[in-house]
Amino acid sequence: MPYASYHAHIYYDADTRPVAAEIREALGAGFQVQLGRWHDEPVGPHPQGMYQVAFAADQFPALVPWLMDHHAGLPVLIHPNTDDDLGDHSDRALWLGAQLELRLDLFRRPADS
Repeated sequence: MPYASYHAHIYYDADTRPVAAEIREALGAGFQVQLGRWHDEPVGPHPQGMYQVAFAADQFPALVPWLMDHHAGLPVLIHPNTDDDLGDHSDRALWLGAQLELRLDLFRRPADS
């Protein structure tokens, strides 16, 4: 199934925020992305600070390999955007670095609505 767009969530803490900022700056300069707000505290299903990077499918072949080489040990979640938030953040999710435990109980499958 082709996906039209993706999100990458770059996770950080107080000590690694400067590294996350360097990655963010490089992503903004090198790719066609939409950079989300900084969240220094857990938000939604995310268990620690993060920011979101939204990008179209045509950026995936270059952006994801770049993140593989430049995530500097920070956990990164990459997922497609469909109408199934639960599946996007679990079954269809890719992780770079440590896989964090998300609060998936906040999501419901589309059929559960």
